[in-house]
Amino acid sequence: MIQGIFLLIGILIADISAAREVFVGKVSFVSDGDTLWVRPEQGGPPRKLRIDGIDAPEICQAGGVDSREALAEYVLNHRVEVTVRRYDDYGRGLARLVLEKKDLGAHLVSTGRAWSYRWRSSLGPYSSEEILARQERRGVFASHRPELPRDFRKRHGPCHSPAP
Repeated sequence: MIQGIFLLIGILIADISAAREVFVGKVSFVSDGDTLWVRPEQGGPPRKLRIDGIDAPEICQAGGVDSREALAEYVLNHRVEVTVRRYDDYGRGLARLVLEKKDLGAHLVSTGRAWSYRWRSSLGPYSSEEILARQERRGVFASHRPELPRDFRKRHGPCHSPAP
């Protein structure tokens, strides 16, 4: 019985590590505040990625254009390290991106360009960055009652972001 449990744990760990994909590439296009395209250094077409752990304003939502422009200014044509964790329903890789040893998700949330992505009772991986951005009224948190992008999408539907 115990051997079976250890075998199952080993299989799960192997599956989790196999699901991760790591590469380095150059950001070639920014669609919105949490979606961008990265061309891998090892070759191949640009990859459409969504920054894991954040939710940026929709492009037609207050703060959406600012979020996209801030992301583009920060990363466009720069080399980033990418760790794809899994894929979403739209085929985008959900990825952690690092630029010059800085976590891109943490940067966007701490500057008020995105929310820490919430699920169930969790405030998400960047909750401490969001708390500080709210206290200092940065970006979208300068508004008295900023609307979560998922609530905005429920009321208005998704906005259409440009494609490269």
